[in-house]
This record gives sequence, structure tokens and C-alpha cells, in this order.
Amino acid sequence: MKLLGRTALVTGAARGIGRGCVLELAKAGADVAINDRQPSDETASLLAEIAALGRRAVLVEGDAFDRAACEDIVRRAVAAFGRIDILVSNPAFSGRGDFLEYDPDIFEQTLRGTLTAGFHMGQFVARHMVERGGGGKIVFISSVHSRRPYARAVAYNAAKAGLNHMAFTMAAELISHRINVNVIEPGWIDTPGEQATFGREAIVAEGPKLPWGRIGQPADIGRAAVFLCSDDADYITGTSLVVDGGYCLRDSIANPSSLPNSASQKPHP
Repeated sequence: MKLLGRTALVTGAARGIGRGCVLELAKAGADVAINDRQPSDETASLLAEIAALGRRAVLVEGDAFDRAACEDIVRRAVAAFGRIDILVSNPAFSGRGDFLEYDPDIFEQTLRGTLTAGFHMGQFVARHMVERGGGGKIVFISSVHSRRPYARAVAYNAAKAGLNHMAFTMAAELISHRINVNVIEPGWIDTPGEQATFGREAIVAEGPKLPWGRIGQPADIGRAAVFLCSDDADYITGTSLVVDGGYCLRDSIANPSSLPNSASQKPHP
């Protein structure tokens, strides 16, 4: 129970990576304010799961893409728990398309939802942490897209790269307040959004082909968030943690079947 007695706010919490972070934080002992645009069956079931873990939970609905709504979300989370010790910022919007035909409105919306929203929520939470004193933990959910220019994702790539640098700048400015600011970069994670984009059959087929032999799960990202939000990561700030099962190493990994048995069995000197 590394987070026992701490309170967390997680945005984009109802599904996918956000939900995985919420559940792992609660398993580690944190009470959690969950944010999504509006109440739903998904938020209701998530609140029930947190309660079943013996932790407190509250829904603070609101549009995390909007600055005024972000301020209200933080205010209500503080009112519910008295303080926010942890922020996991997970808002995102993405639209794929060829660069030459890319819709400029979708580009703006992607930056607003993925990058600017993180700025608004991060600023309000950081102000609260500085005012109450005692430090805090801020984690942004970024992506391996921040370092690799995947085709047909120009806006998302740019937004996630910007998110990383924003987080590192925040870390530099907040270090005197003992507020750790870090980034998690997921690889390919099995989420409702990915299933809608690629289809369930494709995910089932492609998962075993990944270096770790499976597609990532939201809980994999949640456990990384628990680490970065715990005292175990006290000396870590201004950095990114790639959680991708070796996804970014695919081009660096030799195919064992193409090597002589002796070479594939023996370690390099």
C-alpha cells in the first residue's frame, strides 16, 4: 500500500489507460477523484470497483479540454478530499490522416485536447500543491509517438512531443517545491480507442508479434504510474518512462530463427 493516505486526481479516467491508472492507484492505497466528461455506466462501475477495494472515490465530471472546467474539477476534487497529492493527466484527442489532406481543425483540436489541456490541469493542480506545501506528484500520459514520427499522425506526434517538453519544464520550475513531474510513454495498449481504430481481430493477431509477445494492458501503465507517484520515485523528476514491452526496439532485435543455433544461444561478450 505505497500510496496509503494519499489522494489522487485522474483525468480521462472512465476507460482505457485512465481507468487502468485509477484502479492501480486505488490498489496501492490512494483515494481517487475520477474525471470524465459526464456520468456514465463506465464511471459508475469504476466508482464501484474502487469502493470494493476499500478506497474512497468521487466523480468530478467536466470537460478537461476547457480551462474553466479544469479549474472547477480541481476545486471539487480538493473539496471532496481536502487536498490533491497526485495528478495523473490523461486527456487526449487524436485524428489520423495524411499530412497533405490533414484537417487543420482536427490539428488544432488534437493540440488543444492532448497538450493544452495538460497545461491547464497541471497548472491548477501545481498551484494547489505549492499553496498547501508538502510537495506532490504529477504524471502526464504521453506516448512513444513523442519520439517516433509515425505517419498519418502529424498532430498527435507533435502534441505528445510538446507534452514531454512541457512536463520537463514544469519539473525544472517546481523542483524547489518538491513536486515531481514525470511522463509515461505507453506503446501499443489494448484500449477501447485502439480497438475502434484497428479492430479487435487485428489487435488479437498483432499482439503476439510484438517483442514482449503481447499487447500492453492499461494495468501496465497504471503500475508505472503507482511507481512514479510513490516514495520509491522520490529522486526522479523531469524524465520519461517508456512502457512499451520493447515496441521501440523492434528494429534492433535480431530474429532468433535467422541466426545459427550457437549464436542465438550464447550471450554477447
